[in-house]
Amino acid sequence: MPSTAEFTSRTEPFRPELLAHCYRILGSIHDAEDLVQETYVRAWGAFDRFEGRSSIRTWLYKIATNVCLTALETRTRRPLPSGLGAPQDDHRVALADHDPTIPWLQPAPDLMFTSDDPATGVSAKSGVRLAFIAALQLLPARQRAVLTLRDVLSFRTAEVATMLDMTPAAVDSALRRARTRLSDVAPVADDLSEPDEQSQRHLIDSYVEAFARADAQTLATLLRADVELEMPPIPTWFTGRDAVIAFFSARVMRPNEWRMLPTTANTQPAVIIYKRTTDSHFTPYGIQVFTLIGPRIA
Repeated sequence: MPSTAEFTSRTEPFRPELLAHCYRILGSIHDAEDLVQETYVRAWGAFDRFEGRSSIRTWLYKIATNVCLTALETRTRRPLPSGLGAPQDDHRVALADHDPTIPWLQPAPDLMFTSDDPATGVSAKSGVRLAFIAALQLLPARQRAVLTLRDVLSFRTAEVATMLDMTPAAVDSALRRARTRLSDVAPVADDLSEPDEQSQRHLIDSYVEAFARADAQTLATLLRADVELEMPPIPTWFTGRDAVIAFFSARVMRPNEWRMLPTTANTQPAVIIYKRTTDSHFTPYGIQVFTLIGPRIA
């Protein structure tokens, strides 16, 4: 019987990338944490029967993927508001009520995917941008799994076939369908046009300062003309700089009402938002995750 120490030393380094993998498939960081834990429970129970026909990493991915697919049999996809209805371009529209029955797509802090091994960290953080995760949710569960295993993690077709108990031909067919569907719904990749790190920091700092001062005029200079604003759990969303700025000005921004702490989520710049509740107290309110294209917020 293998020791706990041996199991831990051989399997624990893969936890961050397994968490990212489950998050891609599920769209929920909380569900992903639960299912990674279940993966390790199952792996421990079967560790004495592991024969080394594949790597430990491949074996863990097989367990994790199948745990996720089983979970998805009883769970609905996690959308963003843009996946449920058309945008508004008039800030005066009545906001739809919060819908507690919708399991919204959740952002994920980058710190959850960190690892002492740089290679593992790169693997964990690849393919977790919000737009990509949102697009994945539109795929059937098995296509979602095939595409992430092949295109994000670069497992070979034969390996994926073994993991999912499929034929190689079936894996290739599912991958083609997933790629076609993803190309129809996913936005053009924007990461190549992002500003450098220093410019990103300056842009987000400027946003935070403008928001704190309720300075709509300055804020408008930081947004693209075609900017989109989504606010789950509110299904209503806005498109166009005029509508977004007017919405912020009329309904959100008040001097000294908000504080924002820059951070990162989904490998994108983000801010944690705190709302004033008394003269001296702020309480956590939400998180904004930004997509940057060129020198503006998209």
